[in-house]
Amino acid sequence: MHEERKVAVVTGGGTGIGLACAQELLAHGWRVVCTGLEAQQAWPDGLEFHRLDVSDGAQVQALFDRLPRLDGLVNAAGIILHDLQEFTPEGFDRVVGINLNAVNGVTLAARPALTAARGAVVNVASMWSQFGSPRNPAYSASKGAINSLTRSHAVAFAPDGVRVNAVAPGWVDTRLASGAIHNPERAAAILARIPIGRWGQPQDIARVVRFLFSADAAYVTGVVLPVDGGFGIA
Repeated sequence: MHEERKVAVVTGGGTGIGLACAQELLAHGWRVVCTGLEAQQAWPDGLEFHRLDVSDGAQVQALFDRLPRLDGLVNAAGIILHDLQEFTPEGFDRVVGINLNAVNGVTLAARPALTAARGAVVNVASMWSQFGSPRNPAYSASKGAINSLTRSHAVAFAPDGVRVNAVAPGWVDTRLASGAIHNPERAAAILARIPIGRWGQPQDIARVVRFLFSADAAYVTGVVLPVDGGFGIA
């Protein structure tokens, strides 16, 4: 009997790391539903895209209600605010609302379907989960909280057969990091600290996400796995 195709939802799947994760899973036979508020032009064949505000609980629930099954959830949606906006109460709340609260809400909405499929969750944390940020306190705080949320959900969901892990990307060449990577004054010093000696690419993260969904990671849960070229230990 032909095995039913596995289904994944990738929030923030229209661009950057989320899109790379979606493409990686698609290439390995998954049906992938990407969600977000924007998608890159020249949309890849085979990927579905649904406009979704992850902070809107009704929209989120409606999405999961439409799916026949759910084997994997990638929580890649996230925002960062520049020009010291995160030092305002409104800016701080906005970032934490998307980067932390919405991750929790989406995961809880997905939990019944993930339980039925004995599926897995991968959250996207950050190297800033471990560092203080002089420019982006809300981003850093929210990503640090993702580490704890990942561990808490891993313990809570394990009896249901659902694994929960996270990846913590370093300097990855996406729009989110472009202000540093493409700034000559900052880029040289950052690159000099990366032991592997190059910027990360979205595909570097996506391959690790696929591993965490695979049977090879069947005994792995509650892990926050750095994918940073060694930046965090240098």
